[in-house]
Amino acid sequence: MSIDGVILAAGFSERAGQFKPALDLGGKPLLVRCVESMTDVCDRIIVVAGFNFDRITELIGHLAKVSVVINEKYELGMFSSVQCGIHEVTGKRFFIIPGDQPVVKTDTFRQLLAVDDDIVIPRYNGKKGHPVLFKSHLIPEILAMSDTAILRDFIHSNEAIIIDVDDPGIGMDVDSLQDYEKVKAYYQKEMQ
Repeated sequence: MSIDGVILAAGFSERAGQFKPALDLGGKPLLVRCVESMTDVCDRIIVVAGFNFDRITELIGHLAKVSVVINEKYELGMFSSVQCGIHEVTGKRFFIIPGDQPVVKTDTFRQLLAVDDDIVIPRYNGKKGHPVLFKSHLIPEILAMSDTAILRDFIHSNEAIIIDVDDPGIGMDVDSLQDYEKVKAYYQKEMQ
């Protein structure tokens, strides 16, 4: 069964004050770390870029399994990037993860894949996070929604299976420089 990964990296990176995908994490750009976390479990990785498309392509376009697609409507928000990315999905199942979550363990992706359900969500210490795993038969329904919708609303309108994982990375994103420092410290302690 082929599995795709969709990484959402089209935003402005405004809250972090810097271009998040290029921030250093253990000697590599943050976005590269995000790609690497899913390389062993995905047949294809689709990175949705928008703002600073050329820089994103420069950072990861050379990586195996990666294709970069442009979301021309990235100003509309994250759901337009979800739709852009899943439009390219050819696998039977696909992950969606924001491009600012670089410390998800590869084993977490594997645990989600072990569950055969339409939507599978990881939970750590009572809090749900990313990646979220979907079966591809849901794509037409997601594409039919408004491009300003919220993916969470789609998930809530469907039954999702929630599985507990031993991975704080599912809730660690980089929205600020303070978040970046926390992610760096976690990476140095747990992943090197």
